[in-house]
Amino acid sequence: MYSQPKYVDSTIDEYLQFDLESLVRYEYIAGQVYPLLGESHNLKIIAENLFARLRTQLYGTDCHVFSYDMKVRIESMNAFYYPEVSVVKDFQGRETYFKSRPCLIAEVISPITERIDRNEKFFNYQQIPSLEEYILVHQSEMKVEIYRKAYQNNWLLETLTQDGILKLQSVNVEITMPEIYEDVDS
Repeated sequence: MYSQPKYVDSTIDEYLQFDLESLVRYEYIAGQVYPLLGESHNLKIIAENLFARLRTQLYGTDCHVFSYDMKVRIESMNAFYYPEVSVVKDFQGRETYFKSRPCLIAEVISPITERIDRNEKFFNYQQIPSLEEYILVHQSEMKVEIYRKAYQNNWLLETLTQDGILKLQSVNVEITMPEIYEDVDS
């Protein structure tokens, strides 16, 4: 959940400069700048596990994996978000401080962020033409939801639990649930 916006009616250039100079990360939605809430130990571990597995398996390919320090821009929605993990193919968009053409985005959800990640962000992320898969990873239980773009921009949902294998079609990578949740506190 977002707190009150820090700055209202900021331009994109003002936001990018402010965010670059800030010690706190901020997301930008239609002129309003919101500070990101604190991240839990489990969120960071899960995000790092996903990043490490993807980075290792995609090494030497035309895919580039980014962690929660890289923004994703949704131009049509006038928004910038910091997903926990994103993957860009072909690396055509060589923006320095954000990426606008991810094929995969992963968010680690908590009871505080679930509504935003599941509703607002998912709706907004669907506006990115290059996005093929959106992943929600629960930090309070071993559960992963994968939304995949299908025919005519419909999205299909697959839910995985303990024994599942996350099969990422957009990048041709498989990650087991124990790999995702390695070192996570129960």
